[in-house]
Amino acid sequence: MREIKPNRDRLIAELSALIRCESVNTFGETSPVGAESAMADLFEAQLRSLGLEIGTHEVTTGRRNVWGSLKGIGTGPTILLAGHLDTVGVDGYTYPFDPIVKEGRIHGRGSCDMKAGLAAYLEVVRQLQFTGIPLSGDVIVAGVVDEEHAMAGSKDFGLYGPQVDYAIVAEPTLLQISTAHKGQILTTITTKGLAAHSSLPEQGRNAVYHMAAVLGVLQDYADELSLRKADPICGKPSFSVGVIRGGDNACSVPDLCQIDIDRRTISGETSADILNELHDVMARAKTTVPELDFEIGTPFLDLPPLDTSSDALVTKAMIDACEAISGQVSVTAFPGSTDSPNFRCPTVICGPGDLAQCHSLNEYVTIDQIEEAVRIYVHAILAMQSEP
Repeated sequence: MREIKPNRDRLIAELSALIRCESVNTFGETSPVGAESAMADLFEAQLRSLGLEIGTHEVTTGRRNVWGSLKGIGTGPTILLAGHLDTVGVDGYTYPFDPIVKEGRIHGRGSCDMKAGLAAYLEVVRQLQFTGIPLSGDVIVAGVVDEEHAMAGSKDFGLYGPQVDYAIVAEPTLLQISTAHKGQILTTITTKGLAAHSSLPEQGRNAVYHMAAVLGVLQDYADELSLRKADPICGKPSFSVGVIRGGDNACSVPDLCQIDIDRRTISGETSADILNELHDVMARAKTTVPELDFEIGTPFLDLPPLDTSSDALVTKAMIDACEAISGQVSVTAFPGSTDSPNFRCPTVICGPGDLAQCHSLNEYVTIDQIEEAVRIYVHAILAMQSEP
């Protein structure tokens, strides 16, 4: 196989264009324009420029997944290169959408998480086209929406996108391989009270006070999880309260209080199990506050754990590629959660950038790592798809 030589200037130019394109996730807030609308348009145009067969599907109003297919002869596996189009917010970030190239790095919101991966995918397609080596199956490059919130885009792709056999997700791993991560359940717990004037609090039921009792038993629940048996790869399950909302003003007894909770799951745990546990925990709170009126909402994210076999073709191909290109390989669990389980196929996470840079106020990615990622992906794809 000829040496793969990514075009550094082109990678910088395409990643810079992606960084300039604002695609901040609204995290459930309504918006007249889909958060990733401009990004979807830009990424589709980049895919079209490669001569790929384009597909798209609207997930919610104004928010659509886009993908391009490099066609093979149809006898081999279909391989997905997937990434998300959205980023987290930019409060406190100076010039987040003005990419800066300095000392071998590209700075800007989304540079690491994970527009570098999207730019690498574009160069992968070009390199595959340049080789002239026939592919036995298709290579699909996809950009999906809403990864940073509820992962609605990848869920939609798994249901309505093209069927794929294997996937690579370029979340930042410093080009190490992750074949597993915990699942994630996000939901809202509500306590309901009775509104009254704050000068007559005895005439109301304070939903915030009731939530305080709930928080106490939830802390006990989190402590209990820390004592459970760990998964050999992903570790122990966990629980956290991330958001609390309650009351309208200081002069009223609040009739509603809500918390958003995050439950990380390991292999063997189901969402039904978790919801049953939460109901049991709330029952404990009710013994302290008999008048407690609560509701556990339907999860707005229900992501199973990722557990890709070491024997999967994509795992073996990526390990061989990393060894061949970088001379080293490490297979670990990914610390966070990703779109990967929603693609419904054996999936490996491996991408340029350091997870420590994600969501920071000085986000950057090393250009050398993007080039190396291109070489790794091309090597792995050709191993999986080249004609014998």
